[in-house]
Amino acid sequence: MIRTLAVVGTGLIGTSVALAAVRRGVTVHLLDTDASAVRTAELLGAGTARPPGEPVDLAVLAVPPSKVADVLSEQQARGLARSYTDVASVKAGPEREVLARAPRPAHFVGGHPMAGRERSGPLAARPDLFQGRTWVLTPSRLTSKRAFDRALELIALCGGVPAVMQSSAHDETVAITSHAPHLMASLVAARLGGRSPVTALLVGQGFRDATRIARGEARLWTDIIETNAAEIAGVLSALESDLTQLLTAMRDLSARDPRNRAQSRRNLTALLERGVAALESLPAPAPGPLAADTARVDVTIAERPGELARLLDTAAGYGAGPDTVAAPVAPHGPDGPLVIRFGLAPAEAATLAEKLAAAGWDVVREDDVPDGRAPALVGAPG
Repeated sequence: MIRTLAVVGTGLIGTSVALAAVRRGVTVHLLDTDASAVRTAELLGAGTARPPGEPVDLAVLAVPPSKVADVLSEQQARGLARSYTDVASVKAGPEREVLARAPRPAHFVGGHPMAGRERSGPLAARPDLFQGRTWVLTPSRLTSKRAFDRALELIALCGGVPAVMQSSAHDETVAITSHAPHLMASLVAARLGGRSPVTALLVGQGFRDATRIARGEARLWTDIIETNAAEIAGVLSALESDLTQLLTAMRDLSARDPRNRAQSRRNLTALLERGVAALESLPAPAPGPLAADTARVDVTIAERPGELARLLDTAAGYGAGPDTVAAPVAPHGPDGPLVIRFGLAPAEAATLAEKLAAAGWDVVREDDVPDGRAPALVGAPG
């Protein structure tokens, strides 16, 4: 059982791991070369900035991919922990370096929680960041059972869903699911540079959704992309072929000569349909339970057209976005009133309940509800 934890690197991911562990009663020690970041994480309640007096059960290395082997070697030499894992989004290169240079590579297992935000730093951290999210482990040929089991326990503490992959397969996969999309978002967002101020007036939700991740910290993403450059290059080469075909279609469709228009229109439609089909083939996110420290707010609504939309608009104004909304429930049977359930952090739930009640809604707080069942959230936090 993990009773003590060290987190090396108090950015978004490291501090979120620490917050989740603290809420489960784990003693967490925070380490970072950035004194401001570690102090901020400590003030958030993510643990103590004091170094441990003896080796902790597990150390989490929340550092860029290119730094994993160096930091692991340094911390193993000082005896920081009995087992080690990391959270970097590239695995094969760091694994090779760990096997070549770390004093005790058997005590390490690579890890990558598939969760994040467009914001960075400890102030963006959330204890529920990993709730219901896939957390990949990439054990090497030398990884010990103890190190692997402790990493599994960490995932459970944070509410994640473990998956095991080879490091090379992981890197090939995230090149298409994470790294190339980040580059594409950055390229599209950069097209706004130098445009007329009027352009900003026409930036709609579609553009914001497609480019949201481009806000990621540039130096960290440079490290990630450099470390996985070979796999990303393969994805970009395939995209280059698609873009060449798309550009040809655009030129044909904008020309007056009708000879190639029909074929280019078919090519364009086929490309768009491929995208739709690929997205529809993805499994729907599995609904998961609310985190243990999540409070609920039940709101009874009148069954009038537009009433649900009015409630959701009102709740959104107080920070309760779509990711906090649970499936409607009917506690009094199918003929009874419809109840919409929100799941939020306790303080946020209290504020939402107060504001909705003041606005005239029939609100029931979690501590007034006789049963302790938690709803399944629809969708997943972004």
